[in-house]
Parts: sequence; structure tokens; C-alpha cells
Amino acid sequence: MKECPRRIAVLLAAYNGKDYLLEQLRTILGQVEVQCDIYISLDKSTDESYQLLLDLAERHENIKLLSYGETYGSAGQNFFRLIKEVDFSGYDYVAFADQDDIWLKDKLSSAVTMLNSRGYDGYSSNVTAFWEDGREKMIVKSSPQSQFDFLFESAGPGCTFVMTRRLALDIKQFLNNIGEKITDIWLHDWFCYAFARARGYSWIIDSKSYMQYRQHSANSVGANSGLDSLLKRINSVMSGDAFDKVIKQASVLGIDRLKPIQLIQCGSFRSSAKLLSLANQCRRNKKDKVLFFMAVLCSTVGRSNQCRD
Repeated sequence: MKECPRRIAVLLAAYNGKDYLLEQLRTILGQVEVQCDIYISLDKSTDESYQLLLDLAERHENIKLLSYGETYGSAGQNFFRLIKEVDFSGYDYVAFADQDDIWLKDKLSSAVTMLNSRGYDGYSSNVTAFWEDGREKMIVKSSPQSQFDFLFESAGPGCTFVMTRRLALDIKQFLNNIGEKITDIWLHDWFCYAFARARGYSWIIDSKSYMQYRQHSANSVGANSGLDSLLKRINSVMSGDAFDKVIKQASVLGIDRLKPIQLIQCGSFRSSAKLLSLANQCRRNKKDKVLFFMAVLCSTVGRSNQCRD
């Protein structure tokens, strides 16, 4: 007897996406060996996205457009709206989608296969970034997970995430219970990964890529590649902005007693030096481990100079 296709609720946050939404939705509707319903939250836009999505929802019963007219201000807060409002209790899995990517037809079925292979709760993968000029680059996120990586980074782009109903419902309940603290959370994908790891859910990061990850000026985060990106990331640590985000999220999740968070909050030269010794456990990729070490080191030296002044 043939097994029924797994039911997946795909949550798509959109904003001014008229130029890309149709292609993205076609590749989601074309997924094989799964049954998808697409729930779309459109942040108040200035282009014709709303009319496009309204027309598509009328023609496709598995495209469902949430009420329109609110401004959420970021992709993260828009996704949180989807998680809180969509009833996915009748689905097997919940997936995230951006508005402008291109999915291979077996993206979701491959994720389901890997989730089922050892009973994982969360899935993400590498992606193939592409630019309008034809350039492509594999973005590798599948380096081995470390003890504290979830405190400082996501498990990859949120558009690769697929979570079991159990995990997704737990996240929904948590978000519905924290009230205004939800505004202290920056990125939905990083938060979901941190939530899962902090609460003992198992997560697998696939070394394969099943999607083309579009890069352009409107990306919220993007591929984070190149010298400009590197300098921005170091500057973010030096200014304290990056660690502020880490501390806020850890506080919301109730994991601010973990050693790296305590060391950051202490803010002394000695605590920063101790944080350096944990650099190997705070990121996954070898290059990112080195960059984390260098960024903390620069921050430590800067703090020391300020103290002498």
C-alpha cells in the first residue's frame, strides 16, 4: 500500500516581491512526493504584490493569503506573525520560504527523508547562491555543530528550514507566551535553531543544496560572502551590536546563564579572554571560528585601551 504524501505547511513572508513571487511559488507548487499548502504574510508593500497574491490565492486553493495591511518592519517579525497565526496542527511538517528563490522539485521530499532517517526534529541545508550576472556559489552551512554555535549563528538560511510539527508547535506556544519580548528577536531562522538546540531537539544540516538562493540589494541577510561582508561582521562585533543581539535572544530564551553569555555580559578584559578560549565551540565553520576569535580579540584589545584612557 502506497504511503500518503507528507503534508507540509510552507510559511512565506513577502514584501515588495512582485518581480520574483510568481517564480518562487511555481517551484513550491511543483514539489514532488509531498502535499503543500502555502501560507503567505505580505508586509505592507508599495508594489503590486498584494493584487498578484490575491489573484493567485483565488486560482490555487493551496495558496492562502493572510489578512493584509499591517507593517511588520522585518522579515523576522513577518515570519513570527506566520508562526503565531497559522494553524499547522494538521500538518506533518512546517517549512519556511523566502519570496525570491528557486526550489528544486525534490527540496522538501529530500528534507523529509533526512528528517525521518534518524528521527530529527529540524532540518536545514547548504544553498547555491546566485546573482543576476550569472555568478553562482555554494554557501556551506553544514560544518559539524558545536556546543554553543546556536548562541551565535543560525543553521543556515531560513528558506531551507523544515521542522516537525512537534517542534513547530512548541515554538508557536513559546512565541504566543512571550508578548512584547518578541520584538527583541532579530532573525526567525537563528531563533528557531537556537530554540531547538536549547531545548534538546535534534537538528540535521544537509551538505547538499536543493535551491538557488537569490542575491540582490534587497536581501535581509544574504550569502554573507566577500570582503565587504567580512568587514561589516567584524565591525558589528567591535561596536557591540552583534553581542547585543546574542544577549537579547539568549535572555528571551532563558539561556543567558550559559557560559559564553555570562562572559559577554561581564564585559571585562578577563571574561573576554576566557571567551577566546571557547571560540572553537561558538561557531561551526573553521573560518568562522577563526573570525570569531579575531573579532573577540579585537574587542578585548579595544576594551583594554578604553580602560587605560
